[in-house]
Amino acid sequence: MEAEWTEEAIQRITTENTTLKQRVRQLTTDNRTLDERLKAARSNLRFQDRRVADLEARIADPASTI
Repeated sequence: MEAEWTEEAIQRITTENTTLKQRVRQLTTDNRTLDERLKAARSNLRFQDRRVADLEARIADPASTI
């Protein structure tokens, strides 16, 4: 099978394979980073939701904060 491939074709495919592997590693890293940022954003949103609910409760019943 290798006899049908020229040295130039083998080199091109090898280079392309290496480039694609590097791209996969970069995309995996980017995905991990974005996933961490999404988790942090969700956590912040949950905190803000609780804070808003607390403030709404205080507005609805100001006597309870005294």
